[in-house]
Amino acid sequence: MEESSVYINGKLVGFHENGKELVDNIRKKRRASELPIELNVAYYPDVDEVYINVDGGRARRPLIVVQDGKSLLTEKHCEALQKGKIAWDDLLKEGVAEYLDAEEEENAYIATTNEAVNDEHTHVEVHPSLILGVITSAAPFPEHNSAPRVTMASAMLKQALGLYQSNFNVRMDTQAHVMHYPQVPLALTKQSRIIGAHRRPAGQNLVVAIMPFYGYNMEDAIILNKASVERGIGRTMFYRTYTAEERRYPGGQKDRFELPNPEIQGFRGEEAYRFLGEDGIINPEAEIVGGDVLIGKTSPPRFLEEVGELSMIEEKRRENSVILRHGESGTVDAVMITEAPTGNKLVKARVRTQKIPEIGDKFASRHGQKGVVGLIVPQYDMPFNEQGISPDIIMNPHAVPSRMTVGHVLEIIGGKAKSLSGKDFDPTAFEPTDYEGMKRVLLENGFRPNGKEVMYDGKTGQKITAEIFVGVTYYQRLKHLVSNKMHARSRGPVQILTRQPTEGRARDGGLRFGEMERDTLIGHGASMLLLERLLKESDLVVELVCEKCGSIAVEDQIRKKKYCPVCDSTDVQPVEMSYAFKLLLNELRALDISPKLKLEDRA
Repeated sequence: MEESSVYINGKLVGFHENGKELVDNIRKKRRASELPIELNVAYYPDVDEVYINVDGGRARRPLIVVQDGKSLLTEKHCEALQKGKIAWDDLLKEGVAEYLDAEEEENAYIATTNEAVNDEHTHVEVHPSLILGVITSAAPFPEHNSAPRVTMASAMLKQALGLYQSNFNVRMDTQAHVMHYPQVPLALTKQSRIIGAHRRPAGQNLVVAIMPFYGYNMEDAIILNKASVERGIGRTMFYRTYTAEERRYPGGQKDRFELPNPEIQGFRGEEAYRFLGEDGIINPEAEIVGGDVLIGKTSPPRFLEEVGELSMIEEKRRENSVILRHGESGTVDAVMITEAPTGNKLVKARVRTQKIPEIGDKFASRHGQKGVVGLIVPQYDMPFNEQGISPDIIMNPHAVPSRMTVGHVLEIIGGKAKSLSGKDFDPTAFEPTDYEGMKRVLLENGFRPNGKEVMYDGKTGQKITAEIFVGVTYYQRLKHLVSNKMHARSRGPVQILTRQPTEGRARDGGLRFGEMERDTLIGHGASMLLLERLLKESDLVVELVCEKCGSIAVEDQIRKKKYCPVCDSTDVQPVEMSYAFKLLLNELRALDISPKLKLEDRA
């Protein structure tokens, strides 16, 4: 029999005559606390290799040890834990529980519950919901949803706007969103309580009706009740911090915070500086718009000074103020004057903007049911039930069957039952839930046990022929706000190299007209519009081309002469072309390739 290779932290350290026996002995010693509990060991019989890991940075998770088809965690242990006589660490020392890393988990056969344990199992889960991460554990009824929707819910929970820090008002974060009226979810999982997520809520419990509404909630769009929005649903405050520093330059020059002088290079006009104090720093609570100066700053010239009239060196300072981003507006929330680590003066100005939900803003439930606002409807046009209650939000029924988000439906019923009775219906993953109890509560409070209600059309007052499913669900407002994404441009800056419009909203860029958009115009036969988009409105240039040799010709402004620098011919013609194409010709010439343009008369 060949000897087993033994690796410690991925490094081969030697060989052992029986790898499996070695691994079993190491595990016994670890469970008896003779070896550190941070050690993990794995055996691969196919290649006869033993891997021992004691390095940091490994993801490890707790499991209860199973021996001879029985869990080592007994009723006595559970009672002692509840009374506080023993702690989790004591279970680790006794070898009742242990932490496995990803590698050792390959050697484990794990049962989800005690009832499922058989003679082949090596471990059992502390609780079956521990297969989920911290974020996903916050989602209610995840075992009733399809896997992709749970993944989406997990991703969007991180984007939800809420109370990210309790001391947000004294922090100077670059960007921050704070919800005005966050609520603790009615459907709250055990893990959320344990990690304290309910103390930093990121959403609100809304009355939701599942029904179409005049086509405005097609394709996952949602309808909001205007009265609910005016009462503060989904309302958030957006904070952005602007920073400036008085930098020092070689030669003893430095930046200065001041009210820039009208004679200075790049002066923005009196209007831009109207809110600045004498020190060049804006006053708190000033109402400002894009382009207004927050911190007035002047810098020394980029290049050496020019000699002035009296042969003396004049210092021509340039304007280098910090301005509010174009397209944004708000109120100066706070100003902080401090010192940078370099010892220079540092100023931070925080601007706040109230963001009220509008058409195009993104909302999502905790079941991956995301959608943008399609319409905000006045309450008098919203459907209402016999008690006169209108929903805060209307969701399309087509969003449920194919997505298989049954958890969303359960949360609607559970939220409705809890809001009527106050009784908690545990939505933790793999936890038995009292569905019959939910129905009973609804029945006792005069509602149907299936969550459906008779509703009336707000516009006509007529009874809606279908029964509408209504309840309470936790909805989150996500950070994708249409006001931060909206962008259009008629004219603006261009790139120096290609002379085409700059890219991106932040740089006041153009909107990309790509290959697929080009195809649509070709399909429509709109060739003149295509010419306008891709040439005339982009980087049109008129270049002189030599008729004789096809090279790019030049115009001598002094001698008033147009000629070809290659063949000296004066037979040159103006030709419209894209500047990017002219650049390509230049780049080819740099590669020692001489491209020629053949000119023909237009037919």
